[in-house]
Amino acid sequence: MVWQIVIVVVALAAIAVLLFSQQSTLLPITPEVKPSTGGVYSEALVGSFNRLNPVLDYTNSADQDVDRLIFSSLLRFDDRGLPVNDLIESMGISQNGQNYNISLRENAVWHDGQPVTSEDVVFTVELLRSEDLPVPEDTRALWQNVEAEALDENTLQFRLPEPYAPFLDYLTFGILPKHLLGDLSPAEIIDSQFNLQPVGSGPYRFDQFLFEDDQIIGVSLTAFEDYYNDPAFIEQFTFKYYPDPDAALSAYQSGDILGISQVTNDILPQALQEPNLNMHSGQVPLLSIIFLNLDNPQVPYFQDVNIRRALLMGIDRQRIINQLKDGQATLAHGPIFPGSWAYYDGIEKIEYDPDAAIQILRAAGYAIPAAGSSVRTNEEGQSLSFELVYPSGAKYEQLAEAIASDWQRLGVEANLQAVDSDDLVATYLDPREYDAALVDINLTSSPDPDPYPFWDQAQITGGQNYSKWNDRQASEFLEEARVELDRTERTRLYNNFQVRFASELPALPLFYPIYNYGINQRINGVTMGSLYEVSDRFANVTKWFLIAERSLETAATQVETTASP
Repeated sequence: MVWQIVIVVVALAAIAVLLFSQQSTLLPITPEVKPSTGGVYSEALVGSFNRLNPVLDYTNSADQDVDRLIFSSLLRFDDRGLPVNDLIESMGISQNGQNYNISLRENAVWHDGQPVTSEDVVFTVELLRSEDLPVPEDTRALWQNVEAEALDENTLQFRLPEPYAPFLDYLTFGILPKHLLGDLSPAEIIDSQFNLQPVGSGPYRFDQFLFEDDQIIGVSLTAFEDYYNDPAFIEQFTFKYYPDPDAALSAYQSGDILGISQVTNDILPQALQEPNLNMHSGQVPLLSIIFLNLDNPQVPYFQDVNIRRALLMGIDRQRIINQLKDGQATLAHGPIFPGSWAYYDGIEKIEYDPDAAIQILRAAGYAIPAAGSSVRTNEEGQSLSFELVYPSGAKYEQLAEAIASDWQRLGVEANLQAVDSDDLVATYLDPREYDAALVDINLTSSPDPDPYPFWDQAQITGGQNYSKWNDRQASEFLEEARVELDRTERTRLYNNFQVRFASELPALPLFYPIYNYGINQRINGVTMGSLYEVSDRFANVTKWFLIAERSLETAATQVETTASP
């Protein structure tokens, strides 16, 4: 899959205490409550409505959240990136890895009562191939090379031109009803009334929009009683749109909503002060990393693994996380997401050690000149001075400045250059015309861990191997893994790749951000791990249930009584 480049301590201690105290107070209450059907849950979405259609929502996270509840997919992925059947009843894969035979659940029906069939799946695939719809290019390209055939009402087959283990990633698209949209062209679907009155087969059905001054300010959903899995406990699910996180928090404080879709770092301290707001946190696969151009004659020292190691060793990443990310990130040690089934925890982890980094640079022949410059230089007059490009914007500027400051202490000079995100890719990364680049690799929507696009030799020219890492051993691991269907063997191959990456450090991994989701303590049954997309917070939404205020009060009284001397 082609991934896209997208471009203090006291406070943290207080946050940690608040998080701990919130979690600990819930423990004695939980056994006192049991799931019951009914109630209304309302959540603040930061963003606005565009269209409720899973084939058209790729650029609108608010629409994606709502669509997650209305529409079904063939597969979902759990928090380790392992596939979980959704509409699929069973699936068989041919020995050559090219044919996927799928049987659908026979009890799956659309919200209008019509059965979900294999023709609906094939119809949706045809839309994903269309040049007339705003589908991500890698998704369109894949489906244009895959044959999809309905064998009978509940059985279909996908035929691939060659084995491709990450194919399951592409089976998470929302299925659309052919009987309602089949007579429309792709262009007509974009402006169809369906996008305002969607019909899906998920756990919740569309009820109505909420209006204020003729503007859509929210959407109301109702639990679908004929859902093929266990129906949801919460009867009504309401989303309300807000322009920014501050407005969402204010709405919670005024009692307008019970949940906040994303508690950003800006509002986290205030949110943690809310006594009835539980915080659920999970890592997000958005890897901040520094690409080094390993084949640029202007910076030949990047070809020395010891120099690369010293550069990573000289960045105080934990301090950066604490000060610039308010502690809401985790250290990255390689290109595979720590939440993934393929992540290998046994790889070497580079710790912050500026003294050791300086010793490495000295051993490599780079010393501070006796007079004049403070930049390390070798006997040939080559200085450890290079340009670090980064996406324009305050958060990247602060990060780049912090990194450059750390390197300056080593005697390394990073000349900072802010550029537009699109420009960074088109002018610097694609033509490989750069020294070093600070970027984010967006791994969201890609539960399969396949890191081939960024690190395989075949991607050096024309691909996304921006570092031009030319390592045959690493490439062999990647090439074998992406056609290997046995997960145990794939795990072994990815373990080997990660060991090789950590040893060679072709780029400098920094950190993964943490996503925080705030939800009132009246909502029980919520669990959340790592997220491959933000809407994954709804993975077990049918198990959520509301606790009446009086039940909480009774439970709290019981806890106080038990705790009394």
